[in-house]
Amino acid sequence: MSEFWLISAPGDKENLQALERMNTVTSKSNLSYNTKFSIPDFKVGTLDSLVGLSDELGKLDTFAESLIKRMAQSVVEVMEDSKGKVPENLLANGVDLTSFVTHFEWDVAKYPAKQPLVCIVDALAKQLAQIETDLKSRTAAYNTLKTNLENLEKQSMGNLFTRTLSDIVSKEDFVLDSEYLVTLLVIVPKPSYAQWQKTYESLSDMVVPRSTKLIAEDNEGGLFTVTLFRKVIDDFKTKAKENKFTVREFYYDEKEIKREREELSRLLSDKKQQYGPLLRWLKVNFSEAFIAWIHIKALRVFVESVLRYGLPVNFQAVLLQPHKKSSTKRLREVLNSVFRHLDQVAAASVLDASVDIPGLQLGNQDYFPYVYFHIDLSLLD
Repeated sequence: MSEFWLISAPGDKENLQALERMNTVTSKSNLSYNTKFSIPDFKVGTLDSLVGLSDELGKLDTFAESLIKRMAQSVVEVMEDSKGKVPENLLANGVDLTSFVTHFEWDVAKYPAKQPLVCIVDALAKQLAQIETDLKSRTAAYNTLKTNLENLEKQSMGNLFTRTLSDIVSKEDFVLDSEYLVTLLVIVPKPSYAQWQKTYESLSDMVVPRSTKLIAEDNEGGLFTVTLFRKVIDDFKTKAKENKFTVREFYYDEKEIKREREELSRLLSDKKQQYGPLLRWLKVNFSEAFIAWIHIKALRVFVESVLRYGLPVNFQAVLLQPHKKSSTKRLREVLNSVFRHLDQVAAASVLDASVDIPGLQLGNQDYFPYVYFHIDLSLLD
């Protein structure tokens, strides 16, 4: 499963023994794969500042998760023709996401642990905000280009009644630059081809004999040319309609046709040119955003552990990866049983209404006696 539970318990002897019991039970029952989750010793500051950071980190956690989901979706959309290669572009520090989470190490170069917590949180928030700003502008430009290209390509689809004709007609199909003659395009149902050939010359006066030619077909009918005198256009259209022949309004403009073809070629070229740089940007910044998200999880564990278990800082964080969805209920029961002795500690903390304990919702059964956070990578599949 690409789901993780990030928990912490006090680091005293009794609770370290509880963690060992948890590891033993979960291993024997094949409930989860457990590893220690290393978190640096940060500068704690005041409890008031930790309470404020707890709220801020909760919002930042939600924002970061939303951002990486959007970035993953953007990768899928950009790689529309190579979706099988999407996973290799959703990596963190060059490794798959599961490996990164299970082997997480705090990046002290990027987020110095000796800085005040508020500075680290601020740096993460600014980094993610900048990535989101860039994501919006880059994907908006690419999506506009993609939409324009799709609209142009759609014009070449559909039936003869709706599709563009500029790519299936040629200059030789028309009588051009004549003061008296004009060439019309007529859509004839397939069952009526013979009727058309027999009657088109007599649908109106002044139709040029033997001037019809089939130039295109679809499943329903064919596109025929017919040449006649300009003065009988309206009469010919009326008679054609009575016989279920449809005159397609079309004026052959060589300059306009050339412009359409050049526009299509330009859009195809622009999309190809933007594809590589955009995909590379998404790959690099998805990694950055994901790494930032897991650092935020680590910070949340630290802050909530201090608020829950008190000072001096002494707790052990553990990452659990449930083996299968059906075992999560049993895994939860094991954890609640192993750490039930922490209930009294948690209950004492709850007396201070300003302290928000993760997993605890008054009037709700969703309470855990240990610090708990959830990491769900399946949302990125």
